[in-house]
Amino acid sequence: MSPDPVAVAERWTVKRLLKWTADHFIERRVCEPADAPKEARLLLAHVLGCPPIEVIVRYDDEPTADEKAKFKALIRRRTEGWPVAYLVGTREFYLLSYEVTPAVLIPRPDTETLVMEALNRLKGLPSPSVLDLGTGSGCVAISIAHQSKTASVTTVDVSPDAIEVAKRNAAKHGVSDRVTFLNGDLFAPVPTDAKFDAILSNPPYIAHGEFADLSPDVRDHEPRVALDGGPDGFAFYRRIASDAGRFLKPGGWLLVEVGWTQNDAVRGLFAANPDLELGPSAKDLGGRFRVVTARKKSG
Repeated sequence: MSPDPVAVAERWTVKRLLKWTADHFIERRVCEPADAPKEARLLLAHVLGCPPIEVIVRYDDEPTADEKAKFKALIRRRTEGWPVAYLVGTREFYLLSYEVTPAVLIPRPDTETLVMEALNRLKGLPSPSVLDLGTGSGCVAISIAHQSKTASVTTVDVSPDAIEVAKRNAAKHGVSDRVTFLNGDLFAPVPTDAKFDAILSNPPYIAHGEFADLSPDVRDHEPRVALDGGPDGFAFYRRIASDAGRFLKPGGWLLVEVGWTQNDAVRGLFAANPDLELGPSAKDLGGRFRVVTARKKSG
């Protein structure tokens, strides 16, 4: 193994630190080899207080001893399995930067498919109303409100800590006046007479038997409540399918993210609800079915 860059009394430039860190992450199998340089840049940029792209133009700079010590501490925590997003406190999603803490699931690019599909269905509506179940960091709800300037979004999460993170993200992106935050379990805190043009959710969908196969950074650090989909992974889909019709306007849309093997089963759950008419499923950028859609029947 290469020597510890912080301990060696040599000139450790930004470029050299990045190279050592990426090699270290690969050697210790901290992440996929292709991701190692990016993770190193994100961590060092956080320490230096600059955008990750700026790190590249500072290759010849030498961080201070204090900065190197902070970087070393982050390298150690990442090697122990802590996700980069929690270490730096942010994650990019749908063109915006979101605060993330261990109280919320880290936003993934796959979930951007849910946002895109929802926005496509809200086009043309003068003031769409949207319900986001299990909002977490608020990334889906806030992205909708940010892109659809007349939309009003109601969010629900069972975790009070997650709600606080989402509130800060809404304020950061200037949409607090159009986003309502409710603490509770799925539809429980939603007013019984509320009706929405779209209901969205990226619910927990990991089956109990699948937790052992998750990567340690997900299994050991992301909130279990945001991952645990019950014994077979479909507990929340059953509840959403059962109750969504009561809260949708006629013609309103239900859109949920699913695991890559769950499309057919979730479509079956939605098809069994007499209030709903199945729509097309949407694929993510990897070509896997990621979003199941259904529509409230008009009759």
